[in-house]
Amino acid sequence: MTSGARVLRVETAQPYDVVIGRGLRERVLDLVGPDAARVAIIHAPSVADRATALRMPLADAGVAVRVIEVPDAEQAKTASVLTECWRVLGEAGFTRSDVVIGLGGGATTDLAGFVAATWLRGVRFVNVPTTVLGMVDAAVGGKTGINTAQGKNLVGAFHEPAGVLCDLDALRTLSAREVRSGLAEIVKCGFIADPSILDLVESDPRAAADVRSSVLAELIGKGIAVKASTVRGDLRESGGSGGAIGREALNYGHTLGHAIEREEAYAIRHGEAISVGMVFVAELARAEGLIDDALVDRHRAALDLVGLPTAYRADAWPRLLESMRLDKKTRGSTLRFVVLEGLGSPRILPVTDELQLRDAYRAVSA
Repeated sequence: MTSGARVLRVETAQPYDVVIGRGLRERVLDLVGPDAARVAIIHAPSVADRATALRMPLADAGVAVRVIEVPDAEQAKTASVLTECWRVLGEAGFTRSDVVIGLGGGATTDLAGFVAATWLRGVRFVNVPTTVLGMVDAAVGGKTGINTAQGKNLVGAFHEPAGVLCDLDALRTLSAREVRSGLAEIVKCGFIADPSILDLVESDPRAAADVRSSVLAELIGKGIAVKASTVRGDLRESGGSGGAIGREALNYGHTLGHAIEREEAYAIRHGEAISVGMVFVAELARAEGLIDDALVDRHRAALDLVGLPTAYRADAWPRLLESMRLDKKTRGSTLRFVVLEGLGSPRILPVTDELQLRDAYRAVSA
């Protein structure tokens, strides 16, 4: 094991390891396993150099490697890109013992996972996330998919990775804006499950956003631990046991957030959009009498500390409402939101009253 590496075990029906540390390139061999004759590395242009570096230990071990470059960010998550990946796998003769690697941010790993889920009805894949957001969100949990013109992640499959490699050295080239986007998902984990995350962010926000700091490394580990614990009992988002909300808790802030992303044609960062979404559902919960003013204020304060937005355009509301009707949590004409009924205590709130939603949005309107 690489010195200093931390391993988190995700205990689902097909358990796998998440390896977190620095200088972990060689560990990809452990996660790929000895049976793969071929590996496809799917990556965005921004991490082409890392794809070349990752190829080296695989090629040295006698594995035939195909490198597939896909567009950056959400532009990769389309049916046409998916079809092109299938073409490459077919021409390379990929079999069920071979492996797909997703190298990059959350959009790339979402796509790579769906390629693996659909090729030969499912082959193994390994995620190697290179952003904070990718590490704490998309790379763990087995959700894979692509977007359509109607919305985000509407086509996909549950397909768990064989392993996840989080090399913190990959974060050194990220922009400050990209780091902040990932911090939104970490802060979310603080509100829904682990308040110690909020304490860390609030006590030293500068270190929380510093890719070289031990504070950010600790926050990433805590965020991944929340994700792993949450998906363990509810992989397919069918609901937790004993009346618990289950995996849907991870969608805190995402219903409005996804609508904002679509409104912006995905030019906005995911974390920026869900940051506004978290404040929106906090306002919704306050109006329902579920949480107090102090907890709503803490949402704004924590997100402000790391430079994330907490408001969005007032004029966008009619289009955002229409987009939210396509959210996966919606049932018939009832919109369902993940809200808090206390710090670390999420629940689902069904809402049919558009005026109630509009009032909550007014509180986050710029």
